[in-house]
Amino acid sequence: MLAAFLLGIGLAACAAEPQTTDEIPSFYVSLAAAHTELDAKAAASMISGFRRNNGLGPVTIDRELMRLAQEQARTMAARNEVGHNVGVSFSERIRKSTVRARAVVENVAAGYHTLAEAFSGWRDSPGHRANMLSLEVTRIGIAAVYAPGSKYKVFWALILASPNERAD
Repeated sequence: MLAAFLLGIGLAACAAEPQTTDEIPSFYVSLAAAHTELDAKAAASMISGFRRNNGLGPVTIDRELMRLAQEQARTMAARNEVGHNVGVSFSERIRKSTVRARAVVENVAAGYHTLAEAFSGWRDSPGHRANMLSLEVTRIGIAAVYAPGSKYKVFWALILASPNERAD
C-alpha cells in the first residue's frame, strides 16, 4: 500500500514538472520571462503560411528590418507605451534607415506573451491583418522585448516591406 502511495506521488510530481522550452513549439513559448528569445524564423514561417493560405507569397527575414523592429520594441518597453510614434515617428525611423522600399508597414502590440498570441491578435485586427496580407511585402523584421516592470510584460514590433528599390 505504501508503495502504491509513493508511486502515486512520483507520478503526480512528474506531471507537475514544468516543460522545458525544447518540448514546446517556439511560437507557444512565453516571452514574459528573462532569457527568452523570439524565434524569428518561426515568425516568418507563421506569417508566410498565413499569406500562402490567402494566395500570397512568403516573407523572409531582413536584417535591417529586424534591427528597426528591435529598436522600436525596446523603445516602447522603456517608455511603457505602445505606438508607431513612440520615441521617433515610424516614417522618420524608416527614412533614417537603409530601407528604400515602395511599401513599408508596421504592426505593434503589447501584452501578448507568445508569438502565437501576438500573431492571432494581429490576424484578428483588420488593419494589422491588411499589413500582413499586403501584396507588396516580401521581407519582415520582428522583435519582442520583455519588460518585467510593465503591466504588459512583452512589447512587440513587426515591420514588413517590399524589396529595396535602390541602395543609398
